[in-house]
Amino acid sequence: DEKLPLAIFIPGSAWRKQNIDDTTAQMANFARRGFVVAQIEYRASSVAKFPAQIRDTRTAARFLLSHAEEFHIDKERVFIWGDSSGAHTAVMTALTEGDPYFADEEGEALPIKAIVDYYGPTDIAKMNFEPSIMDHISSDSPEGMLIGGKNVLENPDLADETVVMNYITKEKEIAPMLIIHGDKDRLVPFGQSILLYNKMLEMGKEARLIKMKWGDHGAEDFWSDRVFDIVEDFVRKSIG
Repeated sequence: DEKLPLAIFIPGSAWRKQNIDDTTAQMANFARRGFVVAQIEYRASSVAKFPAQIRDTRTAARFLLSHAEEFHIDKERVFIWGDSSGAHTAVMTALTEGDPYFADEEGEALPIKAIVDYYGPTDIAKMNFEPSIMDHISSDSPEGMLIGGKNVLENPDLADETVVMNYITKEKEIAPMLIIHGDKDRLVPFGQSILLYNKMLEMGKEARLIKMKWGDHGAEDFWSDRVFDIVEDFVRKSIG
């Protein structure tokens, strides 16, 4: 009968079709710590371009809150979490609360009390500035598909709309943010998280950045008890 805090988790997929099962076991382990965990599936970039992913996450979150009694959710203790493209979606969902452009319907505000970002992209036009085993610019790259199958550098207006830092201002109330990223990430460069962390501090917001030494993209260490301890400690201090 107890109401538990809600973890809204968005699995990464390079914004393509997600395989929710890839993170179900890991999220089940986190749920055992006393959380309701909901994994969110967004429309793939081949079906709908940005910001469909943000709108889908917001719709799913509102569904969860409207069924809070059924799912034993404490609506006052909600945080959002994602890995890779799911982290980009999670952060963007938190930062665009209240903007009707990023919602498919009207509804109550999402009471997000904390944000957890696992190695998420933050500025798609700068991802090729650091070493990576993936192209991030061409029209059929994950980032190109996110903006509708267009070259990222040739469409700066579309790319700029997806840049996380553009939605962080001094005036905006933003939940505390935990960023964890491996310094040997071969897909999403570590520098992407530095951009976000520095912007949060510049705007006077609460943020913590943890660099996982030798950590690669999606490495098992991110789902270990040691790292989950860090996530849980940060979240519980933030959500009350």
